[in-house]
Amino acid sequence: MKNNAEKDRLPEIITAAVAVLAAAAIIFTQSAGRVTLAVAQAMYRSGKELQTHIATAQSTSETAKEVHSSAVTTAKAAEKTPDITETPADIKAIIEKYTELFADDKKDGSIRSVTYVSKGATHSFGSVHVKNTTETKPLDIEKVLGEPLELSIDKSKPAVLIFHSHTSEGYELIERDWYAQDYTSRSNDENLNIVRVGTEIADYLTAAGYTVIHDKTIHDNDYNGSYPSSRKTVAKHLEEHPEIQIVLDIHRDSVTQTNGDKLKFTNTIGGKKAAQLMIITGAEEGKVEDFPDWEYNLRFALRLQQKCSQMFPGLMRPVLFSQRKYNMDMTRFSLLIEMGSEANTLEEACYSGRLLAASLAALMDEYTE
Repeated sequence: MKNNAEKDRLPEIITAAVAVLAAAAIIFTQSAGRVTLAVAQAMYRSGKELQTHIATAQSTSETAKEVHSSAVTTAKAAEKTPDITETPADIKAIIEKYTELFADDKKDGSIRSVTYVSKGATHSFGSVHVKNTTETKPLDIEKVLGEPLELSIDKSKPAVLIFHSHTSEGYELIERDWYAQDYTSRSNDENLNIVRVGTEIADYLTAAGYTVIHDKTIHDNDYNGSYPSSRKTVAKHLEEHPEIQIVLDIHRDSVTQTNGDKLKFTNTIGGKKAAQLMIITGAEEGKVEDFPDWEYNLRFALRLQQKCSQMFPGLMRPVLFSQRKYNMDMTRFSLLIEMGSEANTLEEACYSGRLLAASLAALMDEYTE
């Protein structure tokens, strides 16, 4: 009799679990535009898991309790997780300092905000948009997304390597719609340049339980030798940790129009302005040789693009699929990612770093041993 009663309550308990998840989402993502890492990851994962439970659940009280417990645990984790939209204390201090230092700067040109989601894309499928500039590589996004990723991750070992070929690339340090010619965003100070964004990505992946190596070596003192220099760095880490699979070269873009305007790529996500990201992946074609596994990189690029777009709509610019290599031949999961442009602020880029990390962690969770 007891078992029958518990079976009869299964739909009720599942409904309660769904309600807990929905309430957590509303509380932690809609109140004041807040988006927490726990919500970004755990809500996404638990939502998927809950669908699976409902589809395959046996009519037993144990299964029902497990579903309900998972939902409650997710909501509690969300409560304890720092707000992913919160500006880090060091970035706040930088903004305060340079607002005062730049007060007397002369306006020499305009900064214009633009949002590219599908603009410029040659191919689209759902939320995945790609600009294919290759000459001989036709692209079927749906087909590529259906191909196996062949990724297998052990959380106890280094799985991700983050580095920066153009280590000195930097950003605007304060929000304004103009720039001064005497200000250069390039810096070897890792608190002000692209390394700070890499740190944000690494820290959030680590918080998600992954083992990450973030190499902060300056590779662009000789700018033309940046990629040969960073190749040596990557090779060293792969030799020391052959279990590394995902290798990310984190950059930022730079776009100045003929009228002198600088473009910053932005979108509002979770009530906060974020720098839009662009994934670059290459192909063996023309002068690009010795890149036999480029198709694996393309699969990874499109899967990550899809995950980012699902979790944070509007974060991504179209993937650039082109006749390039940029050391991406060193693993099957190597990508170059542009985190906004030099006209974006460091704060916007760091926020996007956290969003990228949340999306990547959710993708990696699907391939964790």
